[in-house]
Amino acid sequence: MKKYIYTVMLLVMGISVTQAQRMLPKQKGLEISTGVLSNDKIGNDYYISAAMTVNVKNGNYQLWALEYNHHYHDYKELRIPHETYTAEGGYSFFLLGDARKNITLNLSITGVVGYETINRGEAMLYDGAEILSQDNFIYGGGGRLTFETYLSDRFVLVLQGRTKIVWGTDLQQFRPSAGVGLRFNF
Repeated sequence: MKKYIYTVMLLVMGISVTQAQRMLPKQKGLEISTGVLSNDKIGNDYYISAAMTVNVKNGNYQLWALEYNHHYHDYKELRIPHETYTAEGGYSFFLLGDARKNITLNLSITGVVGYETINRGEAMLYDGAEILSQDNFIYGGGGRLTFETYLSDRFVLVLQGRTKIVWGTDLQQFRPSAGVGLRFNF
């Protein structure tokens, strides 16, 4: 009988020890996310992002991302496209989470550079009106608040609220958004 008790105890201890460690330093992750830009036309304006994360210590990580934004402006019956291509890099700080880091809340601060194009560079509209805003290189900063939860040892579901403040643009400088993503940790 003692053999069975010891065997069961060893199995239980072995199962609890083999839990995956989360947020290991130098661990890399690839994150794909999408979401909506915050305005009155939800569903028409969106972003798509691909990011790489590199964990440091204490649940913090570096963030490097490429992003595409697609936004429409209405003019009469015409929808004028406003597209933005950006690259950003920054640091994410661990705010809250459980002991095993299954669920975390992080705050990221990033620097942003990119290029925006309005109506794909066409200044004249069909009725003779001219778009005064021009295509520009943009730069600025960003922040994001993320709620992250592990779906498995490698997959992380990321819910995020983000904002960017950009200069060098003829349009809005403050650009909030919200989205969802999936991260795969290598």
